[in-house]
Amino acid sequence: MGKFYLRCFGLLLLLASCGETEEAALDPGLDYQPLGIGKFWEYEVEETMYFGESDVETDTFYYKDQIASDYINAVGEQVFLFVREKSFDRQSWQPESKYTYRISEGALVKNSENQNKVTLVFPPLEGKEWDANIFISDQEDTYQLELLQDYKLGSLAFSPAVKVLQHAEDDLITLRDNRYEIFAKEVGLVESYYEVLTYCSRNDCLGQQIVDSGRSTHLKLIDNG
Repeated sequence: MGKFYLRCFGLLLLLASCGETEEAALDPGLDYQPLGIGKFWEYEVEETMYFGESDVETDTFYYKDQIASDYINAVGEQVFLFVREKSFDRQSWQPESKYTYRISEGALVKNSENQNKVTLVFPPLEGKEWDANIFISDQEDTYQLELLQDYKLGSLAFSPAVKVLQHAEDDLITLRDNRYEIFAKEVGLVESYYEVLTYCSRNDCLGQQIVDSGRSTHLKLIDNG
């Protein structure tokens, strides 16, 4: 009789475990970018502009992104309008730009300057790849996902998070192209890094990694709600 109860108890544990696994498997992970009117994200931004070999400007400022409204598009998808404001002191804010997010067929699609880019796919899986340019051109632009259990950004900690590796290229001669974004569960975009530079390619500087032109922009979340 004792063995019978042990077997039943073991079966119940197995069924419970299967139920939890199935529930976890069914989690689409849409809350890696929460969407809802009124939600906001504030970022500290460090930006460096390269205009020539000795002409460089670095600036620090702040962005505040807030979901101002939503609407239903022609195919029945809910579209969220983000309004971005810029400040140098976090007190006085000026309009900067607008963009939208929508979830379409398991993908988070961002529309900025009339271009649709697939920034994230659901559910987030380790090593998953997709063409971010599938809506806008025939030129493929492959993004890849990396799962991060714990991610620290200054004094903030996020768990779990995902890294979208957009580009990681540096030929040390003509071009450096490093871009990625970090999304945290129940928070959204917490970090964005953009660095696209061209090196001087004249005979007297070829291979010395002297930056001739380009831009580096680093966004780091400091507040959200």
